[in-house]
Amino acid sequence: MSRIGKLPISLPNNTEVNIGNDNVVTIKGPKGSLSTAVDKDIIVKQEDNQIIVERPTEQKRHKAMHGLYRSLINNMVVGVSEGYKEQLELVGVGYKATVQGDVLELALGYSHNIFMTLPSEVAATAVTEKGKSPIITLESNDKQLLGQVAAKIRSLRKVEPYKGKGIRFVGEVIRRKAGKTASK
Repeated sequence: MSRIGKLPISLPNNTEVNIGNDNVVTIKGPKGSLSTAVDKDIIVKQEDNQIIVERPTEQKRHKAMHGLYRSLINNMVVGVSEGYKEQLELVGVGYKATVQGDVLELALGYSHNIFMTLPSEVAATAVTEKGKSPIITLESNDKQLLGQVAAKIRSLRKVEPYKGKGIRFVGEVIRRKAGKTASK
């Protein structure tokens, strides 16, 4: 039995679950609504205040999907009840970030500013304190979409190992390299 797949998903009081006959699981909560299509072989049922995910056989394919769909449904439950938050830090001289509506403007040391349109499901704020690096905070109820947007922003200026300049996640540890050493 899958260690992750066999765990029941407990539902908070303020969430509703709808399991359609075509195996589409929809979860509604205070932070919005999310849905995902579950493979037809995987059995999803609601008992009391829990969601239980089961597999029909011990095939390798069923074992793999068992834990996957349990994790996806759990991420949806957490997302609609609490939401997810990701913070990115801009390290570098002159690096700036501003948010106007759903457009994120980044000054990352290139000859031009980068304008990035964010999906409507992702809310962003940019904070710049004197003497500290600017921090971009992204919030959403969809964990997969939030991670994808954060990775896209980070890829615009990856952290380089010599000076540590670039966009990094808050708390991320960067492995630094020593520069050239003078001979003699």
